[in-house]
Amino acid sequence: MSPGIGYTALALVSAATLLIGFYGLRVSRTTSDFYVASRTVKPWWNASAIGGEYLSAASFLGVAGLIVASGVDALWFPIGYTGGYLMLLLFVAAPLRRSGAYTVPDFASARLESLPMRRLTSLLVIAIGWLYIVPQLHGAALTMRITTGLPAWLGCLVVTGVVCLSVVTGGMRSITFVQAFQYWLKLVAIAVPVLFILFRLAGDGPPGDGGTQLLAEALNPETHAPLYRNISLSIALLCGTLGLPHVLVRFYTNPDGPSARRTTLIVLGLLSLFYIFPITYGVLGRIYAPDLAGGGAADSMVLLLPGRVFDGVSGDLLAALVTAGAFAAFLSTSSGLTVSLAGVISQEFFRGSVSGFRVSAVLAAVVPLAVALLTESSALAGSIGMVFAFTASTLCPLLVLGIWWRRLTAAGAGAGMLTGGLLCGGAMAAAAILPRAGAGVPAWIEQPAAWTVPAAFAVMVVVSRLTAGSAPHGAAKFMAQLHTPEPLDRPRPGTGTGAR
Repeated sequence: MSPGIGYTALALVSAATLLIGFYGLRVSRTTSDFYVASRTVKPWWNASAIGGEYLSAASFLGVAGLIVASGVDALWFPIGYTGGYLMLLLFVAAPLRRSGAYTVPDFASARLESLPMRRLTSLLVIAIGWLYIVPQLHGAALTMRITTGLPAWLGCLVVTGVVCLSVVTGGMRSITFVQAFQYWLKLVAIAVPVLFILFRLAGDGPPGDGGTQLLAEALNPETHAPLYRNISLSIALLCGTLGLPHVLVRFYTNPDGPSARRTTLIVLGLLSLFYIFPITYGVLGRIYAPDLAGGGAADSMVLLLPGRVFDGVSGDLLAALVTAGAFAAFLSTSSGLTVSLAGVISQEFFRGSVSGFRVSAVLAAVVPLAVALLTESSALAGSIGMVFAFTASTLCPLLVLGIWWRRLTAAGAGAGMLTGGLLCGGAMAAAAILPRAGAGVPAWIEQPAAWTVPAAFAVMVVVSRLTAGSAPHGAAKFMAQLHTPEPLDRPRPGTGTGAR
């Protein structure tokens, strides 16, 4: 692909993002607009926005790249990414919306009546958000280098700049418009090249024996990953989705609990539709570009495949479309994370004002930018999978037990989250250090969720029983608010700041 095509694709996506964001500024007039779009986002619109922010670099580039590199074992990623919303539908969506909070720390504070728990939850939300943004910036760096030949760090700067401008100008109201647009752009950007390549494959047949042989090897049971790895990865993805701050904040923008459930159902359909194409893309990559399976180049396959299959203008145009979709993935996910982090930071340190929200948005984006510039990219889907494991080990137990178990105490919740965070964080550090020391990484460290998530739940339950005397006095009333159907609901808090 010629650099000019790459420049054009990146410029158009960035310009469209900013223009839609500035339009959102026209209708963002109140503090509630900036934080939760005044809780007026309809299910279809909200579902499109959730799809836009959830389909990150790992979904757009990483899933297909993992299929090229490891075959059918990579299918656990799209299954887990989508299945996590079924968990949200069953356990979290409607009760969380009824809580009347703006952020996860708001929920923790209101449910547990504890300021230290609010602070701990805020720190975990910020850490998870920053860990999640870094792979988006790594993906932007990879895309910038491959499509334009410019320095990779410039991709990080462009994404951070566009995200800051769009979030600072219009907040949640603005980002809702942007992310809904970007979901459909990403769907078109990955579906159209897949269809064109399938037509070429149907007409001309496979390019040679090498690709079809590699495809057959991917279906060989002897090449599958160990059962433990697949189980642990599934736990991380299913439970991790329940605690993602940029996803949870979306449910606060629904008008009520039933609309939150409808939003989740629509999201399941939108994600299922989208993931058909990265999976197909990965299979086509094993046929047309098997050389990208090794050497750490698998994540670039989505960007390079159109040029491998088609010559001339058609290949350039398809590659430009894919580039635009990839950049939209980095922008939409980073925007959602920045909004959710800005809400937490501004309420904790800037009294929840609009000006504080804007300052917080810049802080939320600049810190992961510095980390991304100082680190190297790894497999995108794999790095996001570790973030899911960390989230599953910390915020997931808090939400599940906080919503469904009346006896949860602040001491139990804090002990469980610290246990899960330390265990999973230690495993993440070990997985990064051991290869540099020339040692192998055991499966139980590479995929720790199978033991860190149960440990966090167990500690929460045990410590809560040991500290039963310190149970929140208003727990019964708050639980009734979470689980009472909307027609009988009591008036919800209107301040949005939560108990402190």
